[in-house]
Amino acid sequence: MASVLVCDDQRSICEMLDISLRKDGHRVETVSGGEAAKKKLSSANYEVLITDIKMPQTDGIEVLRFARQSAPETSVILITAVEDYEAAVHAVKAGAFDYIHKGPGLLEELKISLGRALDAMNMRRQNFAFKRDAAVRNSLDNIIGKSAAIEKLKETIRTVAPTGSTVLIHGESGTGKELVARAVHACSPRAGEPFVSVNCGAFPETLLESELFGYVKGAFTGASQNKRGLFEVAAGGTIFLDEIGEMSLAMQVKLLRVLQERSVRPVGGAQETGVDVRVIAATNKNLRELVETNVFREDLYYRVSVIPIQVPPLRERRDDIEMLATHFLRKYSAAARKSIVRIPASSMTELCAYGWPGNVRQLENAIERAVALETGSELRVELDPERPLARAAAASANGHASVPPEGLDFEGYVAQIERSLIEQALQQAGGVQTRAADLLKVSYRSFRHLVKKYGI
Repeated sequence: MASVLVCDDQRSICEMLDISLRKDGHRVETVSGGEAAKKKLSSANYEVLITDIKMPQTDGIEVLRFARQSAPETSVILITAVEDYEAAVHAVKAGAFDYIHKGPGLLEELKISLGRALDAMNMRRQNFAFKRDAAVRNSLDNIIGKSAAIEKLKETIRTVAPTGSTVLIHGESGTGKELVARAVHACSPRAGEPFVSVNCGAFPETLLESELFGYVKGAFTGASQNKRGLFEVAAGGTIFLDEIGEMSLAMQVKLLRVLQERSVRPVGGAQETGVDVRVIAATNKNLRELVETNVFREDLYYRVSVIPIQVPPLRERRDDIEMLATHFLRKYSAAARKSIVRIPASSMTELCAYGWPGNVRQLENAIERAVALETGSELRVELDPERPLARAAAASANGHASVPPEGLDFEGYVAQIERSLIEQALQQAGGVQTRAADLLKVSYRSFRHLVKKYGI
């Protein structure tokens, strides 16, 4: 059964259709003119609109055009007392589902047409549900791993995706934050709409503003025509603001206004345009610390971190390393048209024991490099150009520190272990440096020095 809006300037037609369609179980509302129909379409959702064409002031064609813009999912059936082939063709081209003549068989024809409209609507919904389910499966399948941390991450994505709330993704560089953002989008009702990604740290302030909000002709030198911003490009979908912690304070003010008002004003423009966009932001920094040091606005922080998602570093999901390495092996060996069948146990042991400060991205790059250099059927992966150091670090991570036969760079080895411990302490402390310093039993001043030394 459907929700139906009937529009006709003849009261008798409205009453007849109201009684007949209600008997069939439909929910029916009637209005006596085009302007009243437009108001109804603006304030409520109807699955089917039945409207007369010839009406004073606002005719059925104008109502049809309005419905196509404001309620594109509504099927529109036009009825008329005048036999006019050209009008029928024009109506169908304008987006009408059907065109019916007001004759003796009006009710029967209308019921048949209404049934076909509902069948088409149900088919669209089933196709959308099928595509959405497939998109959800595919998007989550792109997040490789079966560890407890990854299963928890996938469950979080499934839970928050349908909400439409703003999401802030935390994670170290190389953990796959954009992959998580795309999964949230693909699992949401906006899956069929655009996903637009922008790296906030890749643009200077003035250029980032024009990228996000667009500009009008003559706004600055070189602006020879109007350009839509990425917020407008992403209309109906999702915009992903990567590295939001790199955004200047001035841009933070402008972004905050867009999030509050849900409208954008292009650079050099006077008019604002409403935007329906879901915002997902990501950062590898601790925004709370940036708020405390007045580098990031507190009001914007609370606006973007409605739903926080933490992406675990690779060292906290070591059970996934073998699966990830095998996935990248297949990917890059196929691209290089090489028949590399496996990674030998010795290399896989080193891969699983290594600290991976660059996370999944570093692992992927290591496999890609190894595939490019490999000439045999087994992939031997060099973890680091300094082979002895890599072996020693892997052994140490596994609890078996030793000096390899060929020797090692002692200072480099110690630095790598030191860096790994600092990163682990920061992770356990949730990014709060004073707590991390306490975990390592060093002064806060010394800890800050080490963080700066290793560029963490």
